[in-house]
Amino acid sequence: MNTLKIAIQKSGRLSEDSLKLIKECGIKFSNGKGKLKAVADNFPLEFLFLRDDDIPGYVEDGVADLGIVGENVLVEYEKDVRLVKKLGFSKCRLSIGVDRNWNYKSIQELDGKSIATSYPKILGNYLKENKINAEIHEISGSVEIAPSIGLADAVCDIVSSGSTLLSNGLKEADVIMRSEAVLVSGKNLSAEQEKTLNQLLFRMEAVQAGKSNKYILLNAPNESIDKIINLLPGMKSPTVLPLAMEGWSSLHSVVKEDEFWEVIEKLKEAGAQGILVAPIEKMIV
Repeated sequence: MNTLKIAIQKSGRLSEDSLKLIKECGIKFSNGKGKLKAVADNFPLEFLFLRDDDIPGYVEDGVADLGIVGENVLVEYEKDVRLVKKLGFSKCRLSIGVDRNWNYKSIQELDGKSIATSYPKILGNYLKENKINAEIHEISGSVEIAPSIGLADAVCDIVSSGSTLLSNGLKEADVIMRSEAVLVSGKNLSAEQEKTLNQLLFRMEAVQAGKSNKYILLNAPNESIDKIINLLPGMKSPTVLPLAMEGWSSLHSVVKEDEFWEVIEKLKEAGAQGILVAPIEKMIV
């Protein structure tokens, strides 16, 4: 059997982002509300919808072959699984939060203090590395209220925008680790399952490459083409096609999303006109 069972968080942002990626890979499935299992219609993939904290353990035990989980959860639970790929979404950070009126300068100020967290292993290792002797209160939820009810002097929790800290009178003081969604697998996949995994990775990488690049079309006088080509290397090199107007050509290429605005300015300076930019759905490099 080459079918893979993949464990995905049953609700929340990570679940939504994971299922969106799967669908963008052209994999069709139906996951009705409240269902804990689903099977893909057009790819050898079966879905298990679980609590995110349980996913690394299920993958280690072989109940699931693959899992999509936050990197922070993977590090905290230290299960014997293989990190296959970082997925680039559901990015966040695990940070120290303190009272917003605390004139916090460095981690050394936590020596002798108490810290509430749902990530005692990561926090404990961080404190040990920095030679800080602090008491760790492990709690499973609502970490941010710990200082206001007198349970702890500070918190260590997941931060995305920081709004939850602010709403509880706290501020972000130190970043312990940065996290994103990762794809993990068990270490005993069969040769057929490894083949299916590689097919899935191929699709994921095509989707991710498309998102990180833009397709660009522009017109330019022929005397500017060499200069513009140096700005637009593309996947190999830009496509250059003559226009009906003599002395002008159309160039088609790809530009990286994070370099987009800087490149556009340089293209205009080089003589490019009629610049069109379009999203790329998939990109096979």
